[in-house]
Amino acid sequence: MPLHELRVSSYRSLRDLTMPVERLAVFVGANGTGKSNLYRALMLLAAAAGGRLANVLAEEGGMPSALWAGARRKDGPARITLGVSLDRYAYDIELGIPGRTEPALPLDPMIRRERVQLIDERIVGPVRKVTLLERDGPSIWVRDAKGRRVAYQYELLASETALAGIRDPVAFPELAVLQQELSAWRFYQHFRTDAQSPIRAPQLGICTPVLGSDGHDLAAALKTAITLGDRHDIDAAVADAFPGATLDIADERSRYAIGLQMPGIFRPFAAPELSDGTLRYLCLVGALLSYRLPSFLALNEPESSLHPDLLAPLARLIAAASRRTQVWVVTHSDALARHLRETASCTPRRVTLADGATAIEGLNLLGRFADAPED
Repeated sequence: MPLHELRVSSYRSLRDLTMPVERLAVFVGANGTGKSNLYRALMLLAAAAGGRLANVLAEEGGMPSALWAGARRKDGPARITLGVSLDRYAYDIELGIPGRTEPALPLDPMIRRERVQLIDERIVGPVRKVTLLERDGPSIWVRDAKGRRVAYQYELLASETALAGIRDPVAFPELAVLQQELSAWRFYQHFRTDAQSPIRAPQLGICTPVLGSDGHDLAAALKTAITLGDRHDIDAAVADAFPGATLDIADERSRYAIGLQMPGIFRPFAAPELSDGTLRYLCLVGALLSYRLPSFLALNEPESSLHPDLLAPLARLIAAASRRTQVWVVTHSDALARHLRETASCTPRRVTLADGATAIEGLNLLGRFADAPED
């Protein structure tokens, strides 16, 4: 279920942004331009579906830190709005800060409004959206499996999203589909490569169809992809980055340990011996070539710690993954952006900062890129 549009306002440096999302979306810009805020906005939407919105916001300082810091309208309260449109669904949420008399902690997001709409594809002509869920403060109504509007009777905290809190796939099947879809998105930003990293240690030998966001299950994810899928793509990605090298995954009493066999060396280099950059590249191989890719995955500065010679292989790896799923890349590397343009025939978008607000070059007032075809 592809993601077609992202809507954000009053979140960090994102003042008011509506933009289309391409099959392979690449954003490049200097540090401090707010490109990572685009990545975080999508993380918040996935967290809203998975019931972790308050946790994810708290990890970045809570609502006071997340709010737009520039000039605000004087005729309304400070609010963050987030929204996405997919093939069949539109989801929008509005967040505020706790009032003095509200039962909440200072970092909690207050869910002021929330809406889920189904895009009715049976109608010929203008797009018709059927509201499945509507929340206005404490008032919540949902449309059940028979199409009836019913009031939701169970109590939700003001910091809990209705999309995550209403879990009844029999009564509300469409909400369950959207909740599962958004929750399955993957975000890869940081892979621990220090000496104590779990990535460097043997891991439980269980089927792992998708790499975890922190890469802790790398060996199991690669072993799963090799055993259940096609090893050729993984071998090709490793050899592309390290000519003549092959991936080695040892089975030590039902625990998998990752290694790299280099040409001219009589034994594989074990994970504790691999450089940070080599291990990080193998994590990206695991993320982008997992046996079962999510419908959407995002990479935040995947070039970190990589030698410049690895940027071209990384671009080819990302391009290959984009043929299987939708990929979002945020980078400060012009070289990686150039390789992606040449390899995947995509159009990297330049991100800048003007008057404290993030701007994307080529995005017009209608929320379209200048090079995008007209409807």
